[in-house]
Amino acid sequence: MAIPALARLAAAVLSNEDGRRTAGKVLALILSPIIILAAFLCCFGDGASQHNNAVVSAAFYGAEFSDKVPKEYRTHITEMQEAFSLLDSATVYVNQKAEGGSLDPVQVKAVFFALCFGDNVPTRSAADRFVDCFYKTETRTRMVTVVQEDGTEEQVEETYEVTVPLPMEEAYEKLTTWRGRVVTDAERSNAVDIYAMVMGSMGGDTFNGDYESGGSAPIELDVSMLTDPTTKNAADLVTYVTNAWNSGWGYVWGTYGQVLTPELLQYKLTQYPDGVGKYADFIRANWLGKHTADCVGLIKGYGWLSTDTMTIDYGTHGMPDIGANEMFYNATRRGGIDTMPDTPGLAVWKSGHIGVYIGNGEVVEAMGTKYGVVKTQLEGRGWTHWLEVPGIEYE
Repeated sequence: MAIPALARLAAAVLSNEDGRRTAGKVLALILSPIIILAAFLCCFGDGASQHNNAVVSAAFYGAEFSDKVPKEYRTHITEMQEAFSLLDSATVYVNQKAEGGSLDPVQVKAVFFALCFGDNVPTRSAADRFVDCFYKTETRTRMVTVVQEDGTEEQVEETYEVTVPLPMEEAYEKLTTWRGRVVTDAERSNAVDIYAMVMGSMGGDTFNGDYESGGSAPIELDVSMLTDPTTKNAADLVTYVTNAWNSGWGYVWGTYGQVLTPELLQYKLTQYPDGVGKYADFIRANWLGKHTADCVGLIKGYGWLSTDTMTIDYGTHGMPDIGANEMFYNATRRGGIDTMPDTPGLAVWKSGHIGVYIGNGEVVEAMGTKYGVVKTQLEGRGWTHWLEVPGIEYE
């Protein structure tokens, strides 16, 4: 009964000029972000994949794009960058209350890009509400030491709130409510593709040439191995990644040096159902119980290493949570691979992937899910550029 009724309603609406005009406006309102994004991605003509990367690069890290891009679309890119700034601020605030798991700021922005390209810049409160869709709050208890007036110490229980990231399925349900219509499978797929453009391939890089796998016995990094634990420097970055290679670290998308526990793996499966889920069996068989990182996570792990405790503390020491491409574009010193100085600790980069040059023509990289952290030769690996990692001191 419902389908014939809808058919009669559609016929009635479309049988007169006012009805057709109103229906057109409604469809335009619903589809405008999709139409604008599709038009932008297609306006270049051939080479769609390359140009799609250019669009994402322009929005996420200010890469230049062709003069052929109309002014209208340049405006959309600028507005998206302004929105990203608000989303980053909201995500940082949420992650300050996280405990054991945090929001991925690039993932939040990739979803926003897929759903909202072409919309006006959100207000700060609207950006906060968007980020609210990705987490829940929990009240927990802990024991703290309180000093009494007489100087004695007493253990008391206090309650506190933490933010807990939601599985993406639940996040999309909240996003459906947030914008008043269902998030489609195509939009979800676009978000995954955009995230992969920024962070790198889901399973990492692939390589048919020679590489050296790391050792099978973990070697715990000790502060005495570092040349200057008080700074973040190129020599200690080399020590850190070489230790990761010697210890046989694995590769899991979205990790940065933690031990892969069953709980962490389950969290990553809900956070990246496509990027990690398709490799779940291999990861369980090969990397569970080991330290893991993705390509840029290998570098960020050193940036987040607190040398007083020798723990990796997310988002600390001035190292932002960014992808391989954004790390390259953020670098103030970089160049083509043919101009690379022989300086251990420099990063080497190609679109979507990054590694660390350790000297003697060798590179340590978290190559991919099927490889883990490996050692390769600098030449013949396809690196296109070198860079000084932002936040790392070089002599």
